[in-house]
Amino acid sequence: MHRISISLAACAAYLTTAGPSPAAQLRVEPILLEMNAPAAAGALTLRNDDDDEVTVQTRVLRWSQSGGKESLEPTTDVVASPPAAKLAAHTDYVVRVVRVSKRPVEAEESYRVIVDQLPNTRRKLIRSINLLIRQSIPVFFRGREFSKPNASWSVSIQAKKLVVAVTNTGDERLRIASLRLQDSAGTTISFGNGLIGYALGRSTMSWVGPNYPPGFGSSGPITVTAATDKGQTRAVVESLAQR
Repeated sequence: MHRISISLAACAAYLTTAGPSPAAQLRVEPILLEMNAPAAAGALTLRNDDDDEVTVQTRVLRWSQSGGKESLEPTTDVVASPPAAKLAAHTDYVVRVVRVSKRPVEAEESYRVIVDQLPNTRRKLIRSINLLIRQSIPVFFRGREFSKPNASWSVSIQAKKLVVAVTNTGDERLRIASLRLQDSAGTTISFGNGLIGYALGRSTMSWVGPNYPPGFGSSGPITVTAATDKGQTRAVVESLAQR
């Protein structure tokens, strides 16, 4: 199946022309959709806070993780309706997200709804700033039975970069933030205080860390701590692998 490369950041902005103009503002709520069987549909509210009309396009992509990397692929199992819309200034608009597949949900299925703001032709004509917004909303459909997240961690050096990987053997995803490493000498490496990403069910995900000091983790175990949607987690990695 053809794979699409798309950033999973919440927003991406592109400047198309130069000149003074207020930035367009497109908001999407909620920031995550979760449907438990037998529910097969949810809704997103799009809010246009701009003074101009905004045209948006919505699409659903299947979200998976393999070998420590994420991918988004086209799918016909879940659709967004309508796929495109014009939002008048300072108005709300509802987009439905519907699982149309007749196959029963097993465990947890993961998708992303991509909401793209399309270029404003009027702003192009007057050579003003055309600030485009992309929002990527996680969507999960869950079956009647699924197992909770079960995470195991590893830390390695790959091509002179520090890599942290988490394998989730449970069915349910794990949301991970405020990831930190500490070696036996007390040296701490922080991946920041915000969201780092998700470990989807039955998957492995990895992240490349910031620059690490010489000798980090060379003598003794490394402690991994993170905030998750299931609470604080702490794990001990016995050794730093070299790959």
